[in-house]
Amino acid sequence: MNRFALRDRTDGLDARTQHEDIVRILATQEFPWDITQALSFALFRTYAVPSIGILLHETGEFTERTQKRYDDTVLILDAILEHGIASPTGHSAFRRMNQMHGAYDISNEDMRYVLSTFVVTPVRWVGEFGWRPFTPHEAEAWTHYYRAVGRHMGIQDIPETHADFVALMDGYEAKHFAFDARSQAVADSTLELLTTFPPSHLAPKKLVKLFARTLMEDALLDAFHYARPSALTRKVFRTALKLRGKFVRYALPPREVPRFGRENSSVRTYPKGHVVEQLGTFPKTCPVHHHHRPATASEEEGHAPRAQGTGGS
Repeated sequence: MNRFALRDRTDGLDARTQHEDIVRILATQEFPWDITQALSFALFRTYAVPSIGILLHETGEFTERTQKRYDDTVLILDAILEHGIASPTGHSAFRRMNQMHGAYDISNEDMRYVLSTFVVTPVRWVGEFGWRPFTPHEAEAWTHYYRAVGRHMGIQDIPETHADFVALMDGYEAKHFAFDARSQAVADSTLELLTTFPPSHLAPKKLVKLFARTLMEDALLDAFHYARPSALTRKVFRTALKLRGKFVRYALPPREVPRFGRENSSVRTYPKGHVVEQLGTFPKTCPVHHHHRPATASEEEGHAPRAQGTGGS
């Protein structure tokens, strides 16, 4: 297969009406490793906003059951991607996600910011470290896909374009990134988890954590009170990632068979398989007061009702 065959395929699809097909190709065939890494680091960004990091710490899910919480996130989003937003499995995944989020008083602004990290971070990562960058057409489709995801999550005032998402994410981080010990604890737990993922588990933990820090901007490092790596260290590790991209470009053929998140070796909680409806947490009581929020797109369609107070983040 021509190395650019998948790009040619995405170019032939409509970014507005076939965005799910384009995103599925990008995430499971064209850049599966890069996008997985990018979304892992997108999680770190959200911890640096104290209103998010503190809530995640209070649930205990990211500090006491880090692997399970990571896997649940991957598998819920994976089900939507693999089966489709409008599919029965997709609606079940949105129901689970909305039940968990609905158990806590999360502001629309924070939800919208988290959505922006899923839109912006992968495009930036692939642009810097991938074997080729997203085309403008692919970036548009990526944006439309997550706009649809956001609507099904009940998020309001979703940005219209990729540029709008970039402005939202950068502006929100400039305003809200700040240190909190509880946010730092969540970041520490996630960083520890990353050291156990193959093949990183074969390297010394200190080296893996240093590598991760070289991929974080100074503002993010400062928000966690993490030491800034030297310029030389950053250059060495980032160059290694760019060389990987060159290797993929010139030595590897396009992936002909999609690789979904459930197939990743880093997902380990459910070795015998999983049921989407049973993913996540089901606390018996809600720890915070709720405000009324607008119905999600799924609810308006008669699917995936939000069950306030029946899930956990």
